[in-house]
Amino acid sequence: MKYLGIDLGGTNIVAGVVDEEYNILSKASRKTNIPRSGEAVCDDMAAVAKEALEKVGLTIDDVPWVGIGAPGTINRGNGMVEYANNLYFHNLPMQQMMEERLNKTTIIENDANAAAYGEFVAGSAKGSNSAIAITLGTGVGSGIIINGKIYGGSNYAGGEMGHMVIVAGGRECTCGRRGCWEAYASATGLIALTKEAMMECQGNPDSVMWNLVEGDIDKVSGRTAFDAMRAGDEAGQKVVNQYINYLACGIVNAINIFQPDTICIGGGISKEGENLLRPLRAYVERERYSKYSSKQTNIVTAQLGNDAGIIGAALLGKTND
Repeated sequence: MKYLGIDLGGTNIVAGVVDEEYNILSKASRKTNIPRSGEAVCDDMAAVAKEALEKVGLTIDDVPWVGIGAPGTINRGNGMVEYANNLYFHNLPMQQMMEERLNKTTIIENDANAAAYGEFVAGSAKGSNSAIAITLGTGVGSGIIINGKIYGGSNYAGGEMGHMVIVAGGRECTCGRRGCWEAYASATGLIALTKEAMMECQGNPDSVMWNLVEGDIDKVSGRTAFDAMRAGDEAGQKVVNQYINYLACGIVNAINIFQPDTICIGGGISKEGENLLRPLRAYVERERYSKYSSKQTNIVTAQLGNDAGIIGAALLGKTND
């Protein structure tokens, strides 16, 4: 059996053919080119789907369904993209539109949920019964798997852990609230923390972080503080510690609520590996309510990278089994 998954992003549309062993056999992609109409985006999704199939000598008749991971609030019950701010979609009947174009059963899911399912079936959460996947990027993406099923809540909008408040009245978040986990634990949050620390030592010729960005604060990235820490810089170490404390606060909240078998962390910051995970685990061990339980949540780095969304989307039909 072969499966077809589409990862719809704000920058790229990527389709992939996946086999029973969760290998991606072929890919095809196009630029999303937003803002555009939903009709135009669906036309391109259908085109890349067919292109990916053609690369391995298949047609749409050779797959049981088409799975799509899309950003925003996705009502899996009726196949509607209720709201996707970065695609400018509001109540777009994407499932119906894609079924008309491909003449194939189509399943739509939130992209973070699809990526979480990909890690669950084929990545670092494989073998778990329940898992949470966290992606640290521009925001904090999250997907929750409970008993092998994607958890979406009563209205399919559940799992938005990036928007739980960890600092009451804190930083303004893009969602309109203040103090959201996303505002502190995302790469954007880490960059903000780094810039604040740099402004405190502006003009210091010995500042490692300023030297790393050649005096241009706009060059600060999610790696700057970690690179400074590795160079023995006290200010960089302080930023990293502060960031990990914010990240760990949300992780502990998630563990206290769900007690999953596995939490896997992806996104660019996860590439720091044990420099991130070692102090994160120490914080979690200290703070979690279940510290005396014989079974504890395993915290690991995500394995599949950008392929998680394609694999998870391709296998969405299996979540109905």
